[in-house]
Parts: sequence; C-alpha cells; structure tokens
Amino acid sequence: MAFLPFPEVHGHRGCRGLRPENTIPAFLHALTLGVDVVELDVVISADNQVVVSHEPWMSAAICRTPAGQPIPFEQQKQHNVYQLPYATIRQYDCGLTLHPYYPEQTPEPAYKPLLREVVQALDKLAFQLGRRPVRFSIELKSTPEGDGIYHPAPSRFLELVLLELSALSLLARTTLLCFDKRVLRAARQLLPTLPLCLLVEDEKPLSAHLMELGFIPSLYGPEFRLLTPELVTVLRQQHIDLVPWTVNEPADLRHMLAYQPKGITTDYPDRLLALRSLVL
Repeated sequence: MAFLPFPEVHGHRGCRGLRPENTIPAFLHALTLGVDVVELDVVISADNQVVVSHEPWMSAAICRTPAGQPIPFEQQKQHNVYQLPYATIRQYDCGLTLHPYYPEQTPEPAYKPLLREVVQALDKLAFQLGRRPVRFSIELKSTPEGDGIYHPAPSRFLELVLLELSALSLLARTTLLCFDKRVLRAARQLLPTLPLCLLVEDEKPLSAHLMELGFIPSLYGPEFRLLTPELVTVLRQQHIDLVPWTVNEPADLRHMLAYQPKGITTDYPDRLLALRSLVL
C-alpha cells in the first residue's frame, strides 16, 4: 500500500495559538514542537532594520507602549514601525497582552525581534536539539497604499530583506511570500531560482492572478476556505505547490489533508503534528 507524504507543518507567526505571535518565544516553541517551516512577517524600521512583525504598526490587540500602557485602537497606526528606530521599537512589549482570539496562548514578555535575532536563536536551538536547521517562509508586508508611509517602495523593501537573507546565508532555506505582486515580480527578476509564494485571500480566479503576476510561482498560498477540488487540480496541472493558510481546527486540518498540499500553515502546529503522528 502506497502512503502519501504528509504535508510540511508551517508554524504561523511561530505558533500564534500557543505563544505571542512573531516573537522569539513563539518561534522557539514551534521548533521544539517539531515544525518543518517557520512562517513569519517582516517590516522595515526607520533605520532600515528588518523587523519581524505582522502589522507595520504596533497592534492595539497585543502591544503596549514603552511605558507599559495599552494602545487605543484608534491610535495604533500612529505607532508606525517605519517611522521608529529599532531601539524604540524594542521598548514596546508585544507578549504580555493575551490575544483575545487565542485563549490557549501563554503570555510572556516579548518584543518585536530583528529577523537576524530569530534566525540565530532558531539555528542555535536546532543545533542543541540535533535537528537540521529549520526552513523559513517570510512574508513581506507590502501594499500599494502603504508605499512610503508604512514601508519602502517594493524594490527597496525587497533589497533590504534580500541583503539580510544573504548576510545570514539563509536564501537556500527561504521562500518569500507576498500578496503584493509587485514584490514577487521584482524578486523573480533578481533571483529567478528563489521560491516565491503568491498569497491570495479573494475569490478571483487563479488564471487572473497568474496573468497579473506574469509568471508561474513556485507556490500558491490561498486562504484555506478558497480551496476547491477544481482549483487543486489546476494547480497540479501547472506544477504549482499548494500551502493553504491559516488552518486551525482539527476538522479543517483533516479536510486539507485530502488535498495533499505541500504544506499547511497553522497557528496550532501541535494539532497538525498530532495528526501526523496518527498517520505515520
């Protein structure tokens, strides 16, 4: 009897369901659990540092000011990471406030780390655990509306990230993710062999997305509810690997397994790993 390969386990923002998102504690816990790939987001500081953060501002849901005060929702975008030097960014706490949607999360003091800190911490732990260095899925948080306000223009944004990845000798272990097709087109021109993933959260047909993109990406990353058997068939015909996001409930995880994706991105890698232990 032939066994189908189990998908890679991609820890979303480390393991957002279990530890504060996009923080070193979350990434280390995800690696300890046994993820294959760490998924994270990057933005740029005022002094051109590559900072790990989902929003290019300090989210009112999870961050506190350097004085330890909560951030009112209507003021969160005033705490613009792109307008702050990293020394100031580091003074905000983004780990002590329990995320309202993740009651299983264990809060602890945490700051928004630099990408290089995350890589160094994970490589050190992998060595201690006797594991191969973990791989990375790195999303650039870019939008046309945010150019020059919350992040650099796509070419400069990409340049800063690629310089950091190169300095860390990380390119061979990295897939770049983006909703912004401008970033992916620029990456394709600069590094044609670098795996690129087009992220999608709308119901526009795959053909329209690929026409806008202008090339066939290595991976397609749709919001998991967008998946249909027909879409999966077309992706296989185009030789595009599938990595849906963000799949958290056990029933949804089992449903995604039927599509035989290359990987599954989840806030709860422990749940997906538990399924893997039952299957393998």
